[in-house]
Amino acid sequence: MTPDPKQMLSDMTTRSREVFRRVVEGYLNSGDPVGSRTLTRSMSEKLSAATIRNVMQDLEYLGLLDSPHVSAGRIPTQAGLRMFVDGLLEVGTVSDEDRKSIDQTLGVNDPDMSSVLDHVGAALSGITRGASIVLAPKHEAPIRHIEFVGLSPDRVLVVLVFADGEVENRIFTPPPGQTPSSMREAANFLNALAEGRTLSDLRRTIGQDIAVRRQEIDVLAQALVESGLALWENPGERGERLIVRGRANLLDEATDSGDLDRIRRLFDDLERKRDIADVLDLTESGDGVRIFIGSENKLFSLSGSSLVVSPYMNADRKIIGAVGVIGPTRLNYGRIVPIVDYTAQLVGRLVSERGKG
Repeated sequence: MTPDPKQMLSDMTTRSREVFRRVVEGYLNSGDPVGSRTLTRSMSEKLSAATIRNVMQDLEYLGLLDSPHVSAGRIPTQAGLRMFVDGLLEVGTVSDEDRKSIDQTLGVNDPDMSSVLDHVGAALSGITRGASIVLAPKHEAPIRHIEFVGLSPDRVLVVLVFADGEVENRIFTPPPGQTPSSMREAANFLNALAEGRTLSDLRRTIGQDIAVRRQEIDVLAQALVESGLALWENPGERGERLIVRGRANLLDEATDSGDLDRIRRLFDDLERKRDIADVLDLTESGDGVRIFIGSENKLFSLSGSSLVVSPYMNADRKIIGAVGVIGPTRLNYGRIVPIVDYTAQLVGRLVSERGKG
């Protein structure tokens, strides 16, 4: 079992935690390995270089530090950076200079929202010296067509064509067990329902269908359960099963009863709709402020980059887009996080005021 980084941090001694923190901060500031002799001059307690080296070796054994060369100092591993960001990062405030640059960008009196968002992206790149991403507000227009395109086993591109002619591409990780054929089936099912409906409408419709199917199964199975021929396992949960005659396989030992055949068909239909509901949730979902380090981010893992991203919301507190910065893993997270967060809040406010949310 993989150790919990936060638990590891709380289990550290005060000395180990300080050595770890100073190595990471030194690396983020300079990009160079941090040696024991350097730390002897900055530790809060007076320690010998040999003592500090011993602590570094322990942290290296835990997978938090690495030594790029035999005689060099240490740098944090990806796991070490994640633990630092989650447990030790001190987030600063946006400087007056950075705040002024962002405010000026959003003060541009341009009726075209796409042009304003382009200015935001340029400003973020200039301020942070990284690549910026600005995702435009999500469409809530009725959908004309949906298509899922498999990019890899854990990445799917969804293409949304809206009734007003707009097209959006989004990438998500599909639920476990999905295949190209099941994704095609999901797209066909959704396209049959899509006319005149938004993504939110589709999710509500499928949720209602799931509830109806579950009630139908309940009614049909009630007599079997009451007579002791069948019982529910994990009732109401995603992995629920109806076990007949005590066997562990769903309806495998069932009689030729028409009711049992119908229950089997309803279960198949229920499972398909639950899979489709999962896909829609992932298509629509948006997280709070997130930091993806290295391989945690499937899109940028090959370049050893980090992504700091924050969603922005409309007046109804609904996530409609996102703002982010991509840079090397040794980003100045304490400075970048508040800049991205501040920009996302301003963009959300601007979009709400313009009535585009």
